[in-house]
Amino acid sequence: MAAGASTFGQSGARRRRILVENVQAWMFLLPAVALILLFEILPAFGAIWISLFRWDIVQGPFRGLDNYAAWLWADPTRAEAFWRALSTTLTYLLITLPFEMAVALAVAFVLFQKLRGRSFYRTLYYLPYVTSTVAAAAVFSWIFHPQYGFANQLLGLVGIERLQWLQEPDGVFQMVGHAAGVQVPDLLAGPSLALVAIAIFSVWHFVGFQIVIFLAGLGNIPAEYYEAARIDGANDRQIFASITLPLLSPQIFFVFTIASIGVLRAFNEIYVMTNGGPLDTTRTINMLVFRTFFQQGQLGLGSALAVILTLIILAFTLVQFRVFERRVHYG
Repeated sequence: MAAGASTFGQSGARRRRILVENVQAWMFLLPAVALILLFEILPAFGAIWISLFRWDIVQGPFRGLDNYAAWLWADPTRAEAFWRALSTTLTYLLITLPFEMAVALAVAFVLFQKLRGRSFYRTLYYLPYVTSTVAAAAVFSWIFHPQYGFANQLLGLVGIERLQWLQEPDGVFQMVGHAAGVQVPDLLAGPSLALVAIAIFSVWHFVGFQIVIFLAGLGNIPAEYYEAARIDGANDRQIFASITLPLLSPQIFFVFTIASIGVLRAFNEIYVMTNGGPLDTTRTINMLVFRTFFQQGQLGLGSALAVILTLIILAFTLVQFRVFERRVHYG
């Protein structure tokens, strides 16, 4: 009886200790949960609620899904603006994300080698990421200035005439074709030069974060794998393709997912550098949300568009997980 009572007492004490530890854990999490609930979850549900009404300055009549339908097909003017903004957003994604990841992976691979001053270069490449996006975009607006900008000064050194950069609505392929005397149809004009300039800024600004992630992944690959491969006679290209890339796939997948969401939600750099112009060639969905919600004061339509953008990002992320996660190797 005494032994049984002792065992029961120990079991009860263990359960109480576990309960206390769980309560302490939730107490530590409570501030973060409260902030997320207050500034993320509740505003999201508030936006969904507003999107169901005709809501200008004050709440109007209930419209159900009419605000969503207006953007997708019901209102020809708004539908045209939405599909054009979606095309611009996806184009911005396609011209930014591959270059960001390629540059980050190449620089991380070089900085992982035993170089003199390696720590200095790692810090140097990371500095743009911790710089204010608005301040950095303002500096790049000066760099791409058509008259005084540093970019045109560099082009002048190689005999290329000044470009309008952030004020140029023509597609880059169309501009190249015009310079070569070839007529390029509007369908193949490509992204505007202004959008390409913003993409250049985005690559410069965000590549530092990706370099850090890739450096961490490279540091987790056991050196024995490389030694065994060299003993078997593998060259650098074979080692990179057969060892480095497969074992770096978790970091590649993480960077691809996070960077995709960031590009689809891009706002600060576009607002500062072009404000959606010229001729709406840099007006992404996020910029269209801003114009509708804040500049035009149509809160219901703006909220509906914001919800649509959220669903697009969610769908894009789910497709990424479904398609690419199975190709990730965790060692």
